[in-house]
Amino acid sequence: MAEVKKPSSGGGWTRLVTARPRLSLLLALVITALAVLAGSGVGDRMGSGGWEDPDAESTYALEVLEREFPASQPNLLLLVDVSGAGGTGGTGAAGGASPAVDSPAVATEARKLAERLDAEPGVGGVGSYWSTGSPALRSADGRQAVIAARIDGDEKAAGAVLERIAPAFRGTHGPVEVSVGGPLAVRHEMQTIIQEDLLKAEMIALPITLVLLVMVFGSAVAALLPLGIGIVAILGTNAVLRGITELTDVSVFAQNLTTALGLGLAIDYALFVVRRFREELAAGADTRTAVATTLRTAGRTVLFSALTVAVSLAAMLVFPQYFLRSFAYAGIAVVLLAAAAALILLPAALVLLGDRVNALDLRRLFRRRAGAGAGAGAGAGTGVEAGAGAGAGSGVEGASSASASASSASASAAGAVEREAGAGWARTADLVMRRAPLFAVATATGLVLLGLPFLGVRFGTADDRQLPATAESRVVQDRLRDAFPGNPGGGITVLAEGAATPGQYARYRERIEAVDGVARVDGPMTSPAGGNTHAYFTVVPEGETVGSDAQRVVGEVRAEKAPFTTSVTGAAAVLVDSKDAIGERLPWAAAIIAVVTLILVFLLTGSLLIPLQAVVLNALSLTAMFGAVVWVFQEGHLSGLLGFTSTGDIETTLPVLMFCVAFGLSMDYGVFLLSRIKEEYDATGDHEHAVRFGLRRTGGLITAAAVILAVVMVAIGTSRVTNTKMLGLGVALAVLMDAMVVRSLLVPAVMKLTGRLTWWAPGPLRRFHDRFGISEGGTPATPAPAPPTPATPAPATPTPGTPEPGADSAREKEHVG
Repeated sequence: MAEVKKPSSGGGWTRLVTARPRLSLLLALVITALAVLAGSGVGDRMGSGGWEDPDAESTYALEVLEREFPASQPNLLLLVDVSGAGGTGGTGAAGGASPAVDSPAVATEARKLAERLDAEPGVGGVGSYWSTGSPALRSADGRQAVIAARIDGDEKAAGAVLERIAPAFRGTHGPVEVSVGGPLAVRHEMQTIIQEDLLKAEMIALPITLVLLVMVFGSAVAALLPLGIGIVAILGTNAVLRGITELTDVSVFAQNLTTALGLGLAIDYALFVVRRFREELAAGADTRTAVATTLRTAGRTVLFSALTVAVSLAAMLVFPQYFLRSFAYAGIAVVLLAAAAALILLPAALVLLGDRVNALDLRRLFRRRAGAGAGAGAGAGTGVEAGAGAGAGSGVEGASSASASASSASASAAGAVEREAGAGWARTADLVMRRAPLFAVATATGLVLLGLPFLGVRFGTADDRQLPATAESRVVQDRLRDAFPGNPGGGITVLAEGAATPGQYARYRERIEAVDGVARVDGPMTSPAGGNTHAYFTVVPEGETVGSDAQRVVGEVRAEKAPFTTSVTGAAAVLVDSKDAIGERLPWAAAIIAVVTLILVFLLTGSLLIPLQAVVLNALSLTAMFGAVVWVFQEGHLSGLLGFTSTGDIETTLPVLMFCVAFGLSMDYGVFLLSRIKEEYDATGDHEHAVRFGLRRTGGLITAAAVILAVVMVAIGTSRVTNTKMLGLGVALAVLMDAMVVRSLLVPAVMKLTGRLTWWAPGPLRRFHDRFGISEGGTPATPAPAPPTPATPAPATPTPGTPEPGADSAREKEHVG
């Protein structure tokens, strides 16, 4: 008979989290309810910008221009259109036909609109084609013209003003049709669409995730646990972000990461914990012993995994753009909350559930049908029949015994199914290790080839074309690009500070006009306060406003000498400064991720080679994602199918964000696999067996977790905003490639090639790990010189209700065989 594990209270942490499980869950429910209240409306407090460097020259110049020349930096544009609105032209002074926007009726209505706009609280710097006569504010066909204005205040305050006044100006006004656009309208509409799409993504992801979890666990009860942990993590993170918005700017895009990682990582951690708990129950442990063992083994792995993911995301804090920093805030919060819920709330729930964690096991229906013809009369074959027979003459005790026997049999059967399901992964490991050089070279080469398109990446800046083609602010910007000779509010602006004469301004303007790629220069416009201490020039580049030529013009204009202080801003200048800021800090972010990952993986494994392998193989797993980003989103392949407009470049911060998120998730799966391999190697000292065993026990788990996370990311990728679509679909691809290619093929192949050298470390590092390292088993261990003696076989005919031989016995028999 297999030896049943004795009850154990476990360590101090186990006693702490399981002493009063009902109280723990009640407190969690109260805290979650408070988090719902604290996090409500967090999306309305977030910004939709954050791509610029706040310390850059372009940012400084923009702040001065907004203060000294509000009208020079309009963030609200009203597109006045007479097409189909009744404007048919008028008569000029000479009696000839004049453009429609110059007709008396249209001009009168437009001036009224401009006056009304100027009278609105919070609006300043109103100008229009009808007040300035600027050809840049009128379309080439004369059917459209622009009223430009500046809404004061920060992003949130300006957005509130826009939301208040836009309905009064949008629509038909006499002979004209008015549409609302401009940078502020683009950002506001983007924020609204992201929140709508996030709700839709949650509605898509949650039911599909639940179905997948039921398929993985079989038990509906077990499937609900990871989902509950994910919801707690998401709601808690929203509350944290709500608090952070009181201190600094937070991007609305961070909400997408909160949902994706909240569900994905919480499900990963809960999958790992619940799976190990069920294995321990199947091996004969009582509930508290199973929880103690789970926390000592899988719990440590979850903790290490959470640290590695948090470090990868924390690296974004080194960048100045609040767009990237926002993802660090959200990511660190959701990772730590997911891990805390998995290590505190989940054990409490498992203590209360015990064997009932396998309740509503849908797989039992198939097992009963399969075994109905083979052993319908064998009472010893099922715990249910055995329990019923035992309870026939013993009243309540008999019923209780029947329930316990049924639960024990369910747990035992669940464990048997899980172990049998892992046989395919063991065969995969055997095949890969037999042909290790072939699999290693072929897989690595394939991944490198998939990443080659990224060599042609072109970085740009986010604009209105992220929005769907039907969005009002996108329609306005499209018309400005297509129908106007100059993009109002676009171009490059040069701020001049310091006293200067008209002649000095004129000579400086001539030098700028001589720069290759400059179409024209307007200005200077001097400060209305007088004194000629502030002025600005508007430089219109040839071609795209933020194209490579425009970026070159920014550099050449900045290099021009002047008798006064100059600062250059505009979309192209912001992009140049953003690229410089990222390039300057990217090595630091990469170093932080690499060094901390190496240290954490060393503490887990005690090996010098495994941490290096982990970093290199994780980086390889991301190549397909980066190659696909360029091939799809930059070059425009599949743009019709996926519903986006390719701008011919990639927003500068997106690759950094995707790298940090995907690298962290890859390390998450890597830690799961390596921890199980390490545990088995410590127990047996057999390297190849440990690799096979680790893949057998975690291959299905990692794949299931990756598929579930990919579902969540694809749901995020259904967003109508291109950057969100790119993030969701790109990370989903990276996760699947990591789980199905790198963990299944490349890792076992490389570990076979490195052999026992995999576990080598120099003496000082080995002694350091022996003292400070943490293994799955809970204490540092040196690999045993030989496999342990096989356990004594169980009797041929099991006693009804007795658990089957434990997982450890099955493992030993597999190893000896």
